[in-house]
Amino acid sequence: MWTGVFPAVTTKFTADDRLDHAEMERCYGLQMEAGCDGIIVCGSLGEGPMLSPDEKIEVLKTAQKVAGKKPVLLTVNEPGTREAASIACRAAREGADGLMVVPSPIYHTDQQETVAALRAVAEAGDLPVMIYSNRLAYRVDVTVDLMEELASDKRFVAIKESSDDIRRSTEIINRLGDRYDLFTGVDNLAFEALSVGAIGWVAGLVTAFPRETVAIYQLMREGRREEALAIYRWFRPLLDLDVSTYLVQNIKLAEVLAIGTNDRVRMPRQPLSGERRKAVEKIVRDALAVRPTLPSLQTSPRSTDRPAAAE
Repeated sequence: MWTGVFPAVTTKFTADDRLDHAEMERCYGLQMEAGCDGIIVCGSLGEGPMLSPDEKIEVLKTAQKVAGKKPVLLTVNEPGTREAASIACRAAREGADGLMVVPSPIYHTDQQETVAALRAVAEAGDLPVMIYSNRLAYRVDVTVDLMEELASDKRFVAIKESSDDIRRSTEIINRLGDRYDLFTGVDNLAFEALSVGAIGWVAGLVTAFPRETVAIYQLMREGRREEALAIYRWFRPLLDLDVSTYLVQNIKLAEVLAIGTNDRVRMPRQPLSGERRKAVEKIVRDALAVRPTLPSLQTSPRSTDRPAAAE
């Protein structure tokens, strides 16, 4: 059902902490013009837990406006199942193409509770669901056994595999074949996951470097592994910024330098400062200084990552 590069987009704010829809439209447009295949809003990178339900729906609508016929998924990451089911219903009413569902990030459910919560959200929204399995960030492991238990419900269509264990991808395929659309959700394991059978990439650094991310995916799809690997090796220091407590600030700073946006975040987060900011800036600037020339692809995306004036 789903395949390709799905950016987990950032949420843009004005100087007075309101949603900046104009800047989101511009930034999301870069993703679409570079050849991304869908958009996921209000996830961890999108600061979803810091947004009100109304704000989440507003961001969803902005992404839908930009994405056209490409799928837009809303992330469900509420702490309680009642609230998660409520936002799932609202997303369905607003025409979301699907949900990416995170087990409660507050209460660490056991296996029975995890299955019951995921089923409740799927039933409430009655939309296709991508299960977000990230035992490191959220301390709830949606194991292959649980995926098999949920497989009888056709609303569960995809897995965002973020266990940080590349063996898990093969285990999913060996056990369940193509029952789920398998996406990698760890930027600095993307090449490895695509090599062993993942058909999609929920990407983070794509928001700053959309053309390079799409090129890696498309080259792998075309069987041009060595060309993809060369870009991936250049990309790795940047991709490592996604695997951090400060991933939101890291990636928003990368966006400042690469696409000329701002790095405003919602408190309690604050933009990077001091030595940490200098370190991330160096990583990004060093990469930009040797940015690779991308090879021709069967479907070449237009070059759209022209920096605007940073605010």
